[in-house]
Amino acid sequence: MRSASGTPRGATHSSRPANDDDCPASVVGAAHMRTTLLILASGLIVLLAAWVTVALWFQAPGGALARVAMMSLWAVFTVVLLAATWRGHALAAPGLFALAFCAVLLWWHALRPSNERSWADDVARTATGEVRGSTVTLNGVRNFDWRTDDDYTPRWELRSYDLEKLESLDLITSYWSGPAIAHVLISFGFSDGEHLTFSVEIRRERGETFNELGGFFKEFELSIIAADERDIIRLRTNVRGEDDYLYRVRLPREDIRALFLAYIQQMNDLAHTPRFYNTVTVNCTTLVYHMVEHIVGRLPFGYGLLLSGYLPHYVYSLGGLDTRYTLEQLRSFGRITERARQADRSEDFSQQIRRGIPPLLDPAPATR
Repeated sequence: MRSASGTPRGATHSSRPANDDDCPASVVGAAHMRTTLLILASGLIVLLAAWVTVALWFQAPGGALARVAMMSLWAVFTVVLLAATWRGHALAAPGLFALAFCAVLLWWHALRPSNERSWADDVARTATGEVRGSTVTLNGVRNFDWRTDDDYTPRWELRSYDLEKLESLDLITSYWSGPAIAHVLISFGFSDGEHLTFSVEIRRERGETFNELGGFFKEFELSIIAADERDIIRLRTNVRGEDDYLYRVRLPREDIRALFLAYIQQMNDLAHTPRFYNTVTVNCTTLVYHMVEHIVGRLPFGYGLLLSGYLPHYVYSLGGLDTRYTLEQLRSFGRITERARQADRSEDFSQQIRRGIPPLLDPAPATR
C-alpha cells in the first residue's frame, strides 16, 4: 500500500543530494582527467605566451609604444583563449592558440642577423685575416686608447704575425658580477714579445647595453674582437674596474697554432655570414670550447662552460693548467688586476702583467 504522499509503505525517502560516491567511477575519473588536461594545457599556453611576450619586446618592429601595444594585444588574446578553454571550448581555443604561436615562430625564424647596422665604436669593425705560408695578416686589430668608457681614441690597425713564433696560450677571466660570471679572453703569445687577444662579444648597436635576457632573444649579433692587450685587458681592469686573472694553458704548440687559425676562420666567416649571439649556446666560453674540441677531440661537459667564472676549475680538472700548483695558487699568481693598473699605458704592458706567474715547463697537457 502507498501512503498519502505516494511513497510505498515501508520505504524511506531521502533528500540527500547525489555526490561523487553515487556516480560511476568511470565518470569521476573522466572528470578528473579533463580537469588535469585543462590545467596542463593552460600552463603550456601561459609559458608559450610569456615567451612570445618577451620576444615581442626585444624584436617587434617600431618603438617602445608599438612594442607595448603588440604585447598588450597578445596578452588580451591569450586571456580570452584561456577563458574559452575552461568554458567548453577545450579543443578550439588551444587549437587557435597553436595556430597563432606557429605564426609567431615563422616570424621568429625569419629574423636574420646583419653586419649592416649603426654599431658602437668599439665593435664597429669586423676583423678579417689572411694566411700566406706562416704569415697571418689581420685587418682590423683594435688598439684603442681608453680614458673612460665614453672617452677614447679609436685605432684599428693592420698587423702581421709569424706562426713560427707563436709559442704560448693564456686564458684570462675578467669578473664583474660575482664569482660565477666572468668574461673570457684568449691571448696568444709570440717569441718576439707580441701578444694578441681574442674576445667573443656581443656586437652592440649605438646606445645598446648588454643584458643576459636579450642574449636569448636575438638582441645582439656575435662579434670576435682581435685586440692589443693594452686595449682589451686595460679597458676591463683600469677603466671598468673589473678583476682579472691570467692562467697559462698547457697545450702543444701545434694545437695552439690550430686554435689561432680557428679564430681567424671564425672571424672571416662572421664577416661574410653574421650570427646571433646567445647567452648560453654561442658566447665567450662555448664558442672557444667548440673550437678546442674540434682540435683536440671530444671534451667532457662541465658546469664551468655555463658559469664562465668557474672555467679555470674546468680547465684545471682536464690537466690544461700548470698542475705543479693548486688552482688556488695559480689564481693567486695570476691575479693581474693591480699589475695592469700600475702598468697602465706602458709599452711593456704584457710583460708587466705576467710578472710573478711561473712559466710552464711542459706545454703539453697531462691528458688528451
